[in-house]
Amino acid sequence: MYEEITKQANTVVTELLEQAKLKPGALLVIGCSSSEMVGQRIGKGSSMEAAQAAFKGIYPVLQEHGIHLAVQCCEHLNRSLIMERSVAEARGYEEVNVMPQPHAGGSFAVTAWNTFSDPVAVETIVADAGIDIGSTLIGMHLRRVAVPVRTSVKFIGEAVVVCARTRAKYVGGPRAIYKEV
Repeated sequence: MYEEITKQANTVVTELLEQAKLKPGALLVIGCSSSEMVGQRIGKGSSMEAAQAAFKGIYPVLQEHGIHLAVQCCEHLNRSLIMERSVAEARGYEEVNVMPQPHAGGSFAVTAWNTFSDPVAVETIVADAGIDIGSTLIGMHLRRVAVPVRTSVKFIGEAVVVCARTRAKYVGGPRAIYKEV
């Protein structure tokens, strides 16, 4: 089961990057319910193994493309985010004092914390794209305007997966001309 989760996660992130056309330095937010991936209700069956399997499929792809990762914690930590300190500081994000745990933050956030070289938690970000695994509600952390991205994989494990990219707002009126996005 965990090998399949790794494969599905890898396919989702690869297809998202292909469609979103993110440039190196872009920020991707991921919310992930390991409970949902293993067929449990969100917050009721946290699985470090499932979280690690999904992370294994995603993180190397992001590193290869120079994309920064922010991992959303669960509502018990007010959906704060785990990211590398250097990225948080470069973007001016304020650090908050918390360390995620499997039942307070989530297994995926713990996996990120344990993998990053110098992890910090922040309260809010503005990401360029995102992956929501298991209905974790990442929308509050996306830059306006969010646009759905359809991938060939609809589930990671048993969790529904939804992806989004963002684009600049269209402004103007009938005489405005827009760049192709």
